[in-house]
Amino acid sequence: MDKPVLKDSLRLFRCFDNVKSRSMFGGFGVFSGETMFALVVNDKLHLRANAENEEQFKKAGLSPYVYKKRGFPVVTKHYAIPEEWWNEPEKIIEHAKHSFEAAKQDKEKKSQSGPSRIKDLPNLRLANERMLKKAGITTVDELYEAGALNAFKALQETHQDTVNIDLLWALEGAVSGRHWSVIPQQRRSELLAKLNS
Repeated sequence: MDKPVLKDSLRLFRCFDNVKSRSMFGGFGVFSGETMFALVVNDKLHLRANAENEEQFKKAGLSPYVYKKRGFPVVTKHYAIPEEWWNEPEKIIEHAKHSFEAAKQDKEKKSQSGPSRIKDLPNLRLANERMLKKAGITTVDELYEAGALNAFKALQETHQDTVNIDLLWALEGAVSGRHWSVIPQQRRSELLAKLNS
């Protein structure tokens, strides 16, 4: 189903080193070496975002790919490009270069921070790891990919009575690599607004 878009994307990205595709998130991840910077799914090309370029994507009206994992929606960091961008291949390549850099930076950050288990992240314990596992989030990478808010929502579904707002701050700290107490008030307000929207 995604094959024509995948073929076009791989052809377009020949300017990257060692470009290949692999099944991911119900579609195909596009990699340069071992770094995934794009995703082809639902007949659309999605480019990877991080804190640096996510705002640009949102301003351009792009929306992230959302898939369901054990019935719970996971918002990825991959944004679908508009159809008209295919008329300007150089625009796609330019954005893809930023996406590759974003993915590379995130990968380096993860390898430096390095915990291999959820319980080893800041603010989290074995009990939290078990709760997250029950909610369908079993690895550190899955927690990073889901983000604090989606992970908290998943926990609300599976552990209604035992989840309080402090766990959201703990998860945000775990994902951003800091103690929950230093999460700025502005970020807490953003998370609460999204949670209640």
